[in-house]
Formats: sequence, C-alpha cells, structure tokens
Amino acid sequence: MHHPIEKHLRRTLVAGAALLSLAVLGGCDGDSRDRANEALATKAAVPPAEKKPVVDGLPGMPPVLDPKDVYAADRPGRLSPVVKDFPSRVYVPNTNSNTVSVIDPSTYEVIETIPVGTQPQHVVPSWDMKTLWVNNDKGNSLTPIDPKTGEVGKAVDVHDPYNLYFTPNGTYAIVMASLDRELVFRDAHTMKRMKTVPVSCYGVNHADFSLDGRYFIVSCEFSGELLKVDTERMKVIGQQKLPFYGAMPQDVKVSPDGKKFYVADMMADGVWVLDGDRFGQPTFLHTGKGCHGLYVSRDSREMYISNRGEGTISVFDFAQDRLTKKWDLPGGGSPDMGGVSADGKVLWLSGRYNSEVYAIDARTGVQLARIKVGSGPHGLAVYPQPGRYSLGHTGIFR
Repeated sequence: MHHPIEKHLRRTLVAGAALLSLAVLGGCDGDSRDRANEALATKAAVPPAEKKPVVDGLPGMPPVLDPKDVYAADRPGRLSPVVKDFPSRVYVPNTNSNTVSVIDPSTYEVIETIPVGTQPQHVVPSWDMKTLWVNNDKGNSLTPIDPKTGEVGKAVDVHDPYNLYFTPNGTYAIVMASLDRELVFRDAHTMKRMKTVPVSCYGVNHADFSLDGRYFIVSCEFSGELLKVDTERMKVIGQQKLPFYGAMPQDVKVSPDGKKFYVADMMADGVWVLDGDRFGQPTFLHTGKGCHGLYVSRDSREMYISNRGEGTISVFDFAQDRLTKKWDLPGGGSPDMGGVSADGKVLWLSGRYNSEVYAIDARTGVQLARIKVGSGPHGLAVYPQPGRYSLGHTGIFR
C-alpha cells in the first residue's frame, strides 16, 4: 500500500515525463530537431572552406597569390625577409663608361662608382634576390654585387649577356644573347650553360612571363618580331612580325590579370597590346616618341611608360584601358629603363643620352631630382623591392 504523498509524487513525475515527451515530439519539426542533428553530426554542420581559384603554375613555381593580380606580392614596403635589411640603393649601369653608379635615394647623391666589364647594359636581381648581376654585354661576363654589403664579386664568363631573366621556378637563368641570336638557359646560380635555343629573329632583348609561368613573350628589337616560348620545354612555340614597317620592340610587361602583354616600340612610338594565350594580331596604342620602358605601379592600377625620344612619361590605367596622364621632364631628357621605389612613391629612370638619372614623383609626375652619372646610363635597378622572387631584367617581381 502506497502512501498518498508518494502516489502524488509518482503521478507528478509521470505527467512531467509525458509533457517532456510531447515537447520533444512537438519540436521534431523545428529548432529542437535541428539542434539535435547538429549535436549528432557537428562535422556536417560546419560549412566547407571556400575554395580559392587555383592556378596550375609551372612546376616548382611559388603558388600564385592572386589569380587576378600577378603583382599582388609587390605592394608598398612588403619586403621579403631575404632583402628587408638591405640598404636602399639605385644601381645605374653606365654603358659607355663601363661602370655602375650607386645612388643613395634618400639624398639623391652618387655614393660609389663601381668599375665593371665592357658595356654594362642592365643590373638584374637574381631569382633568390640575394645577388645583383651586372650584364657586361661586350665584356661577355656578369659581375655579381652583394646588395647587402655592396661587395663586388669576381665576374663570371657568360657570352653576349645583353639582358637576363629567370624562370619562375628559379631553375634557370635565361640570357638574352642579342647578337648571338640565342636564348641561353643557364644554371640560375653557377651560370653554367644548360641549353641553347637558337632563334631566327634578330635582337632578343626583353621579356615577361604569363600568370602561370608556363610561357614567356620575347621582343626581337632588330627584326621587329615577337616570340612565344614554352618555359618548361625551353622551346619557341610562336613567332610573329609586328605590323609596322621598321618596328623596334623593347620592354615587355604582362597585365595584372595576366590576360594581356604590353610591348613598347621605340619606332612605332607606342605600345602593342597582345593576348598572350592566343598570340594573335596585336592592337596598338600611341604614347610618344621613342616608347621604351614599362613599369607597373605598386597598387597594380597603372603602368608608367617612358618615351625616350621626347622626354615624357605616359601613364596607362589598366581598369580604364586607356592613357590618363602624360608628364614632361623639365627641359626634356631621354627617360629609358628603371623601376619604382619600394614604397611606390618614386619612379626612377635612366637618362640614356644625357648621362643622368631622373627621380619622378609617381603620383604627380613632378621631377624630384636629376642626378649626373656616367655615360650611357641604361637598365638601372632600384633595390631592394617588394616581392617573393625576381624574374630578372631591372626587377620584375612576383
């Protein structure tokens, strides 16, 4: 026999359990079921990670940071740990003086003059960014400079090194042997010749690589032609004559989105615009007399174009696909090759026929300094610059 209070408790517990069951059943189609399922399968409830577009790059090449911007690693001041402690300098190869003038950009003064080989054409940062190579074209040698200490090393024998590039995976240096009519693939460190690619065009001199690094476009100055080269196979896979009598293509740059290549032409007085993948007929954009060098701003929005024959710089806007500004150097000049400062504020260009270097405000076009150097200043390098690795020339960084 049960006590009345005990009976009351039992009835209360049974009623509570029934109400709880009803609550659970009633919530099966609502939040309670959802929460229960979440508890039982938390892994399924976590949203999958958003997949970023992946670029199938050249084997061994560092991953593309942004498929929409090949220059994503070149933002102002974003110096690699490799170069962050290097002193900021501007290295100017004086082709006729067989020297390199070293400028301190903070004072706009030449602080050192380095004797090098015969006819130095360009100062080129190595792929690993630890060495600057002076291309002594007629001297058939490369002079290494340590950008950390300023120490000059022993010259390395390399025939006809008019210009120098590096494959995006850092395996090979590519010598633009202009007069030899060859692309010479060499070990990126020792400069030992690995493969010689004879070309039928004349005057190979400048280049740039596709977004995925699998091919590069080369300008042939003396025959007015362009080459398309398979990077991995080290083989010419395309060749075309520019549609202008007497064309003399110079610098080459790829657009931030990797879809177009721009080729400066000093005789056509403007830039050829080419779809690199299709390698079809280019269109033309007139900029100014003696169009020569192409340099992308640190925000990837603009490209500075030096017009050597008239002493001006044209500014091209990538998004607007048009020229937006034109700057005149006071008193004229012969702006040629160069680069943009690490902070993106100053455009540095050599004055090829005036034995001088120009420092130009990259926002306004105002000339900040005009510095006397040796005779025939050409492919100057601003160093260090942002980026993870160097593709060569006066500083093409990714």
